[in-house]
Amino acid sequence: MGTGRALGRNYVQTAMASAPSGRLVPPELFDMVTDDFSKKFALMYRAVTRQIEVTVEPNFLPERSSAEKSQYFWSYTIVITNSGPETVQLRTRHWIITDATGRKQEVRGEGVIGEQPVLAPGESFEYTSGVPLPTTSGFMTGRYQMVTEAGERFEIDVPTFSLDSPDSKRVLN
Repeated sequence: MGTGRALGRNYVQTAMASAPSGRLVPPELFDMVTDDFSKKFALMYRAVTRQIEVTVEPNFLPERSSAEKSQYFWSYTIVITNSGPETVQLRTRHWIITDATGRKQEVRGEGVIGEQPVLAPGESFEYTSGVPLPTTSGFMTGRYQMVTEAGERFEIDVPTFSLDSPDSKRVLN
C-alpha cells in the first residue's frame, strides 16, 4: 500500500488566502465551467437494454410555448446506438407522457418519425421530435419494440426523462 500525506488545514487556508478573493477558482471561470457542464450534461438521460443504448436530451422551446394559454412545448433528441453483435430494427414505440398534475397520455405507433430504422452493429440512429403539455413540467418514459434479423422480438427501454420549463418549480420528495 502506498503512503501519502493528508493536506492539513493550514495548507488549504494558505492556498485560499493567496487566491484572489479567497477562492481557488476565479468566479468567472467557475461560472463558465458549470454553465457549460449544465448545458451539455445535466439534460442527458441514458438507458441500455441488450447492448442497445438510448440517450435522450430534452429541450424546452419558449418560442412555441405560452403561459397565458397553458401551452408548453419541448423537443427531445434521441440517439439509439446498437453496441450488440446483431442487426436490429426498431418496429414500434410506446410512450407514457405525464404532466405536472399526474395526468397520463399513452402514445403507441409504428416506428419513429415515420421510419423503422435498421441498425447494424456499431450503428446509431438520431431523431428529434416534440411534445406539448398543459403544465410547466412533466416527464416521459417509453419502450421501443425491436426485432433481430432472425425474427426475435424484444423491447428496449427509453429512459424516463424530465420536461422542465424555466417557469416550473423543482420539488424534491
